[in-house]
Amino acid sequence: MAFARQMFDRIRSRRTQLGLAIRVTVAAVAAYAIATALHLLLPLWAVLTSLIVTQMSVGRSLKATRDYVLGTIGGAIYGGAIAILIPYSTEAGLLGLLVLAVAPLAFVAAINPSLNAATVTAIIVLLVPTMHHSDPLASAIDRVSEVGVGAITGLLVSFLVLPSRAVRQIRASAATLLELIADAFTELLAGLTRGRDNDALHRIQDGIGTAMVGMNAIGAEAERERSVRLSSGPDTGPLLRTVLRLRHDVVMIGRATVVPLPAEVQMRLAAPLTEVSTVIARFLRSAAAALREGAGAPAIHPVHVALQHYAEAVAAVRHDGLIRGQPGDTAERFFAIGFSLEQMHQNLCDLDRVVGEWSEASTDKSARVAE
Repeated sequence: MAFARQMFDRIRSRRTQLGLAIRVTVAAVAAYAIATALHLLLPLWAVLTSLIVTQMSVGRSLKATRDYVLGTIGGAIYGGAIAILIPYSTEAGLLGLLVLAVAPLAFVAAINPSLNAATVTAIIVLLVPTMHHSDPLASAIDRVSEVGVGAITGLLVSFLVLPSRAVRQIRASAATLLELIADAFTELLAGLTRGRDNDALHRIQDGIGTAMVGMNAIGAEAERERSVRLSSGPDTGPLLRTVLRLRHDVVMIGRATVVPLPAEVQMRLAAPLTEVSTVIARFLRSAAAALREGAGAPAIHPVHVALQHYAEAVAAVRHDGLIRGQPGDTAERFFAIGFSLEQMHQNLCDLDRVVGEWSEASTDKSARVAE
């Protein structure tokens, strides 16, 4: 029983990936069935196209469909035009046409990767007639028809079979980033009083960078869905920008905490720094949980209190002259920490507002479903 529950939990945690696998399978089978029923010359291309356009989210499927269809149409027109306007009767002539077809389209695809399909399509339009003894115009029409069937099938499956919205995925992506930022923040502040594990910190920072790239991609997909009214919810821009600024705050704090503070300053700031580290990390993780679950934003008041205590401790350190006489770089780091925490405080307030907006949107959606 425990094993079955464990397996169920693992599968549930991968439900997005499982949904994609089901959609891809359905799209491939449906595309082949439709292409065969329509007696298309090469059902293979319909199946392959359906696999290409069936993506992790509806927004990504829209982009893949647009790019692949435009590339296919462009390549079919160009390849068909070359084959019709420049007849050939020898292998050398065919090779010359291939060069004329591939070189310009490969150059265009290098400039605009979304048109990669154009080169492949032009080659197929040129070569298939030599194998099936058909004319280039029929080859171009067949190719566009096969891709059209695959694209429409894949897109419909993405809409109808366990559809996955990028708006929902960006919640999980942002939540993961906030948890990584919390881990990095805790490790960085610990370095001021006890040193830090640089290997662990590098792993966290690398994870943040990778997660940022993924979140930005999902954000673009979410906005694509919103632009065609396939999903609703808050604008993803404020969430993306706020998380990015928090990441920058962590980078600034990292530069200011390269070495520990002087021993006497450490003793005076150890308690308030521990409070700041604990409270802010807890707030970030609570905000991450709120995004995942659609719950209300966590209370930010403890963050205000912790940073006020730290500011008071810093003022006392300065009043007692503990920074005077320190090397210039030490004093610079001391003030840089305070400035970075002030910036982070502002961004945490923005995060509180943004998470509240996403929570309200989730609550409104649940209420509409209940009605």
